[in-house]
Amino acid sequence: MSREKLGILVGGGPAPGINSVISAATIRALLQGVDVLGIRDGFDRLMKGRLEDIRPLQLGDVSRIHFSGGSVLGTSRANPTKKEEDIGIVVDSLQRLGVTQLITIGGDDTAFSAMKVSERAAGKIRVVHVPKTIDNDLDLDPMVDTFGYQTARHIGVELVKNLMADAKTTSRWYFVVAMGRKAGHLALGIGKAAGATMSVIPEEFPRCRTTLRTLVDILAGAIIKRLVEGRRYGVAVLAEGLAESIPEEDVKRNLGPIERDDAGNMRLSELNLGDGLKKATVKRLKELGVDKLTFVSKDIGYELRCADPIPFDLEYTRDLGYCAAKFLFSGGNAAMVSLQAGNFVPIPFAQMLDPGTGRTRLRMVDTRSTRYAIARRYMIRLRRDDFDDPAILAKFGGVCNPRLSAEEFRRQFAYVVENEAPPLDLLHARDRTPTVR
Repeated sequence: MSREKLGILVGGGPAPGINSVISAATIRALLQGVDVLGIRDGFDRLMKGRLEDIRPLQLGDVSRIHFSGGSVLGTSRANPTKKEEDIGIVVDSLQRLGVTQLITIGGDDTAFSAMKVSERAAGKIRVVHVPKTIDNDLDLDPMVDTFGYQTARHIGVELVKNLMADAKTTSRWYFVVAMGRKAGHLALGIGKAAGATMSVIPEEFPRCRTTLRTLVDILAGAIIKRLVEGRRYGVAVLAEGLAESIPEEDVKRNLGPIERDDAGNMRLSELNLGDGLKKATVKRLKELGVDKLTFVSKDIGYELRCADPIPFDLEYTRDLGYCAAKFLFSGGNAAMVSLQAGNFVPIPFAQMLDPGTGRTRLRMVDTRSTRYAIARRYMIRLRRDDFDDPAILAKFGGVCNPRLSAEEFRRQFAYVVENEAPPLDLLHARDRTPTVR
């Protein structure tokens, strides 16, 4: 009987802790007497049948890599699900390598690819997926983070903390754009923990897509509110996925031409969301007679993705890597690995699908949660109750030149609070029905 062989690959963008998963899974496999192949560059080489650079992993290759960021196997966004023949080539390549089990490490696109490889292999190759993304948007239990998120948030908070000190010292506004294609977990997590002036995320607009003008008025309203308080500075943390919330015409006109990656996603890193919003906000404020303010846009994302993992992610990823390998060697197949309340919980691939899209489900920020409500209460931005007091509106209008009446300020800005959640009621919180996943 031929010896079993485990393949490991990484797809999508980097996240702190990848090497720790690779290390733990490899060590567990070698102790089991299973050979391990490190497959470079995600699905890219497998899709092309280029197998010459795929090499075995030994204990000496992985014993200390868990401390380091990045990926010793590289990564890519090559997507074998776009063409049916590519999935066939991937499975054929794995079989030529003698792979009997496969661990994929990645986000939602990689998870979907893993599911399709499992289906095509029809039991000949057992597949398990380890969820990885600093966006924290894979559909796990609400209290379970994807690995890499906590490290990314930790470093993001340090960066924003420094920008907050600079903003106050130099009397300027920073528009900080944080990664998060669909969901705003990272932007909100950084902004809330750092105590930034405000955070704006795509989930604030649940019933419809927003517009660039709406985002600009949210920012302009917050700036005016700060001016009434005597503060000419602040830090707004913005989720990059806001660019996908606005019409493409707005994007092309204000943020630049749209490029797409191999997975068909808009290349958000090629769009200058922060600079586009900065210019549009400056223009809007000038229309209102509010000028002589300084704005700076700053993107944070690439600084976070390949950072050395903090202890939380170190321990978490070693557990995930061990569980992924152990699950496969126990006969497991076609599932995503998760740890919930300290225990291993496999999530079958079939349960990951959104029936409406046919793709893996995403976990968005729950704007009805207490956690989000508290974040909003500490932000300094226009609120619904501001519009209940004409005296407050008169102060806001008084910042403008010429002065806006309370009614005129209401007419121009009241719409930006339409999606604000109801007031937080902790006394009756237990009476609410929990959100169904």
